[in-house]
Amino acid sequence: MQIIDALRIDARLRAAHGLSWLSAQTGDHPSRLLHHPWRDNPYPTYRRMRSQGPFTTSKLGFRSANTYEAVSTLLRSRDFGVQPPAGAALPGQFDIIDLSFLMLDPPEHTRLRALARPAFSPSRMAGYRTEIEKVTHELLDTATARRDFDLMRDFAQPLPIAVISRLLGIPESDDARFVRIGHTIGGALDGARSAGHLRRIGEASAELDALFDRLMAERRTRPREDVISALVAEADDGALTPAALRAMCRLLLVAGFETTVNLIGNGVMALLRHREQWERLVQDPGLAPGAVEEVLRFDSPVQMTTRWAHTESTVQGRQLRPGDYALCLIGSANRDPDRFEDPDRFDITREDASDHLSFSSGAHYCLGAPLARLEGEIALRALAERLPRLRPTAAPTRRGTTVVRSLSRFPVTTGTP
Repeated sequence: MQIIDALRIDARLRAAHGLSWLSAQTGDHPSRLLHHPWRDNPYPTYRRMRSQGPFTTSKLGFRSANTYEAVSTLLRSRDFGVQPPAGAALPGQFDIIDLSFLMLDPPEHTRLRALARPAFSPSRMAGYRTEIEKVTHELLDTATARRDFDLMRDFAQPLPIAVISRLLGIPESDDARFVRIGHTIGGALDGARSAGHLRRIGEASAELDALFDRLMAERRTRPREDVISALVAEADDGALTPAALRAMCRLLLVAGFETTVNLIGNGVMALLRHREQWERLVQDPGLAPGAVEEVLRFDSPVQMTTRWAHTESTVQGRQLRPGDYALCLIGSANRDPDRFEDPDRFDITREDASDHLSFSSGAHYCLGAPLARLEGEIALRALAERLPRLRPTAAPTRRGTTVVRSLSRFPVTTGTP
């Protein structure tokens, strides 16, 4: 029976993937975002979709929000949420993996978010800076000793994994496992493509849960000054169930890993492709905070999210009814010419770059945004200061994901004799 069920799931997932591919071939722009080659550079597709209006409806039936105003409204307004109203039809694969309060609306979202908030307080951020700088320079010491290295494998990936691991209290020996698990679970944000893919996501999630269960048991007997110890205390007081505790740890790992890895990778790629901007940063590393904001606007690590209409609403003249579903195209909103002047120009001194929507908005504004910004600032500053002649040695390789915009490989050289 299990084999038959697996075959049915596989057939359904492959059929959905094939249907969206056929739709893409016939000019359906929302479907094209899911497939190569359009996925590799979605910005021309976004431009065409914005020209069709604030919303576009795919031939497959789902709706996308394309403009800054439409996306911002859906993210900010309490008329919309991440959970479907009762009786709403789910569009394809949904909730493949539990990511805690990221997938909940108030009031439960508010309660769980409050339990995780202390990990990202201003006082904690100040303490993290020293650790982030230490890890950053250790990684660069190793990478630059070889002259040629892979920016993703040797720097962009291990840096945030090391930071989020220390924050959670995970042993350094588990970092390599976390990179592998983080990639698998991060790719789950696109949905499963086959029964085999769904199985790999489940196995990665189970492996992660087993690791967290081990750490939680250790912290119950030997608590430390880390986030897992704090969350275990909340669970023991009845504020978190064991399942909710695992889901929150899973969310903190994936969010802390994916956003920053891709911020660094996309950022260095943009800087080296716009060499005059790299030279500006080299000449004045103090521009690093602004560079981070422009990278987030120009090539957002997370390109899209979703919202459900909970009440009758009107957004940019379009009526939405309870149960309506929209794909919020963050990457398109951040390139909307009605909001950002000359939006396809990459400029690390852009004054309003921080108005991007890359960390979402409203109740679901990214809790880890201060940490991602801090890591990005330290990383870009250190690269500009230590490797002013940094340049690519081959074209970067993209991961085959849509929701998360990410590189898998980026060969570079320090440029030193």
